[in-house]
Amino acid sequence: MAVKIRLKRMGAKKRPFYRVVIADSRSPRDGRFIETVGTYNPITVPAEVKLDEEKIMGWLQNGAQPSDTVRNLLSKAGIMTKYAETKAGKKPAAKKAAKPAKKAAKPAKKAAAKPAAKKEAAASSSKPTTKNTVAEIKAYLDAAGTKYPSSAKKADLLDLV
Repeated sequence: MAVKIRLKRMGAKKRPFYRVVIADSRSPRDGRFIETVGTYNPITVPAEVKLDEEKIMGWLQNGAQPSDTVRNLLSKAGIMTKYAETKAGKKPAAKKAAKPAKKAAKPAKKAAAKPAAKKEAAASSSKPTTKNTVAEIKAYLDAAGTKYPSSAKKADLLDLV
């Protein structure tokens, strides 16, 4: 069963309101879903987005694929970046700052929670190769502060490294 994170349209005619839901890819757009993980109201200025980050991260780690629009919403909320860092084997910076009591015994990881130390650690880590995924290369370039076009291919990103 392929699981998708997508939008379910609610609201009146010409007044859209969306729920961000986890659904089987075979079910209709506004049909059966597994779980609601957020809302999106494009009418308000600026657009109002409420997301349950923990539930979304859990579903992403279990293999759920976001739709294009949901991927954009998750990117703006910073969830896709955290997911890419987690997938690459690193813990997101927010989780390190949230649980300093457990990690007090490891000063190297505590120092990595600071932004300046994080950039230095990324710069000193090994450069990505063709074996790395595009998300890992983008995470490396982001940590190094290098700008790249969002539609760049793997070979173009490796040239920037």
